[in-house]
Order: sequence, then C-alpha cells, then structure tokens
Amino acid sequence: MAATVETISNLERRITVSVPLKPIEEEVTQRINRLARTAKLPGFRPGKVPMKLVYQQYGAQVRDEVFSGAVERTFTEAVQENKLRVAGYPNIEPKQSEGGEHFEYVATFEVFPEFEIGDLSKVKIERPVLEIGEADVKKTTDVLLKQRATYEPVKRASKKGDKVNIALRALIDGNEVERTSEQGLDLILGEGGRVAEFDDQLIGNKVGSQKTFDISYPADHKPEQLAGKTVTYEVTFNTVQQAKLPELDADFARGLGVEDGDVEKMKAEIKQSLEQEVAKRVRAKVKEQVFQALIENVALELPKAIIEAETNRVMQATQNNLQQRGVDVSTVTLDPAMFEEQAKRNASLRLILSELVNKNSLQANAEQVRAMVDQFAQSFERPEDVVRWYYDDPKRLDEPASLATEENVVNWVLQSAKVSDKKVKFDDLMGNA
Repeated sequence: MAATVETISNLERRITVSVPLKPIEEEVTQRINRLARTAKLPGFRPGKVPMKLVYQQYGAQVRDEVFSGAVERTFTEAVQENKLRVAGYPNIEPKQSEGGEHFEYVATFEVFPEFEIGDLSKVKIERPVLEIGEADVKKTTDVLLKQRATYEPVKRASKKGDKVNIALRALIDGNEVERTSEQGLDLILGEGGRVAEFDDQLIGNKVGSQKTFDISYPADHKPEQLAGKTVTYEVTFNTVQQAKLPELDADFARGLGVEDGDVEKMKAEIKQSLEQEVAKRVRAKVKEQVFQALIENVALELPKAIIEAETNRVMQATQNNLQQRGVDVSTVTLDPAMFEEQAKRNASLRLILSELVNKNSLQANAEQVRAMVDQFAQSFERPEDVVRWYYDDPKRLDEPASLATEENVVNWVLQSAKVSDKKVKFDDLMGNA
C-alpha cells in the first residue's frame, strides 16, 4: 500500500491510496469458492452449482464487500501512518489507474484542529461565598410550610396568596383562543410563572364576580403564540380560598422525615441540606466561569462535520424535550440554524476539555468517581441503594466519571487563574431574586 497526503485547507486533507489488486482479487476468488460449497440454486444440489452461476449470483456482492473492506482497512492504516486525526466520515472516490495492477482511491476528509490553551494566569474567577444563617433556614422553612398549606373558602375579595378558581375565556382580535373546562382553572395569586399583570387583575374580586381585561405581552414572551399580542380575558370567579399554614410542630417535622418529631433536629437537617445545595451551586458557578474562560482563551477552527453532528444532537435533544412535555412536535419547525451557536460552543468546549485531560492526565480516578456517586446519593432516602445501582452496571459510571474529570479540569485551571471570593446573597445564589 502507498499513500500520499495533500493539504487542501487548515482542516481539509486529501489522501490518495494505492492498493495492490492481486491480493484483493485472490480474496474475492477464495470467498466465491467457499460460497460454492454451500450455494443453493433451483435445479442444483447444494455444492453442485456451476462456478459460472455462482459468480453470476454472488460475484458483484462479494466484490463490493471485499473492496469495501480493503478501503476501510487501508484508509485506517494510511491515516495512522500519517498521524492524522479524522473528524467525521471521509468522502471516498475510486480513481482510474493505469496498468490494472493496483486499485486506487481518493479520500477527502477533515481533521481535528491543533491548538494551544492561552495564558490562564490572566483569567479572573469570582467564587461566590455564602454562609447559611438562621434567617436562611427560616426562609426555607416558610417555603416548606406554604407548600403544605391547606385552603379554606372566604367571603372577602381575593388577595395575593389566595387560591382562586376561575372560568376563563381568552380572545385575540375578537377570536377565541382559549377556554377553560367545566372544572375551571386553579391559580395561586402571585405564585409566579405568569406575567405579573395577569395576577394583579385577579386581586380584589369576590366569588361570582366577572371581569374583562386586556394583557399586552412583550415581543420576547414565551410561548411565542402570545408574543407581541394583546389578549382579552373574560373571567368569572368561582371560588376564593385563603391559605392555612400548618403548625411548625412535631407533626410537621415528622412529615419531613424526622421520626422523633424534634423541630430543632429538623432545622439542623434543613441547614445541612442548604449547605450542600450552596456548595453545589458554588461549584457550578465556578465551573461555568472556568469553561467560558477556556473558550475565550483558545482560537479554535471547528470541522464542519463536528458542527453538523453537534447541531443535530442538540436539535434532537430539544425535540425529545418537547415530546416529554407533551408538545406535538409535528406542529413545530426546528431550524438547524437555531442551534448552531450552541453546537459550536459545545463542540469547542468538548475538544478543549479533551485536550487538557489527555495532556495533563486529568482523568478521574476510582476514588474520585466513588466520591461523585456518593454525592449523587446524598439526596436519596437510602443512599446505599443508589450507590449499588451505579456499580451494578459499569456504563452507569460514565456520567459521574465525566463530572469528576470536569472537576479535575476546573481545579487545574484554578491553580493558574486569579481567584477571588465574592460574598453573595442567599436569594441571588439560589435564583430566588
């Protein structure tokens, strides 16, 4: 076998491979002979089919298989000999050769880029710092109380925090676009997840009252069906109920898993849980900054094949997510261009992380993987069962191994970067602002 490599562009290569034809033809003949021993054709006993008919029946298929195998084998050998890292699938074209003693083909393909990590000593990382106090525990306890609230009817007008049941009709330009069922719609006023103006319109109304009002949605509103539209709502109030919070007592503590009902023990467990969540979010914030710094410090040209593959992956993940949320994806048009920027970022980061891990031996070891599994298991009632589940199938360890390796990369970068602590508020870190 002989191979010559041409550089077409930064990432494109063309390789011409010449393979002796005689061994290929010999393999074709050997395979045909083996087939002839068992070949079955109408009018002939097995193994008694004339060789000419065997060739007519199987020759083309056998030749395709043998030549395809030869191309795959010699292409792999050629790229290995020339130390080429192929990205995506090559385009293979046969080449006319003189003399008939050799089979030649041309393979055009992209290679993975070579790059250097920039100077990380200038990278600035802000590490959030937050110490959980009694006020944070109380705020979390109050949320838990509200989540377990019961509701009782009231005769007064509705106010924030009340639960209302409404019959609703929505119109755009006079055309009905939504109507509630006979059961009506239950809403907690001020709970979020809707434009604030909508809930504001529902405050101050009694059972049996009716109200019509308009809401103008911003151009970037989600879902897009309402973006930039003015919707007229016709509302009838069926019920108004006020929240009744449970007592912060032993029964409440037992409901949260504290078997002896000790309220102080419950608060201690809430504090411990918050500290674990804070540590998790701090790591996530730091990792996010580190990854962004790596992307910004590397000049990287991506192969088209990698961008296309990652774009398709992100688009498919989006489609799967929509299906899981009950969306009829046949009514949704997903344009690959919508996902290209995210795909480029994902692909760039994956290449950079791979390079750092390989060059600096940052792969997670068994102890680090186990620590990550233990971290996953902390939030479950029976952590030992979770750990056993992961180790029952080695494939399940891929995710914790990957995350542990990413932590090694983050720690490696932090050794060079300028890291400063920044005090943050509880609500800001937890996303409750």
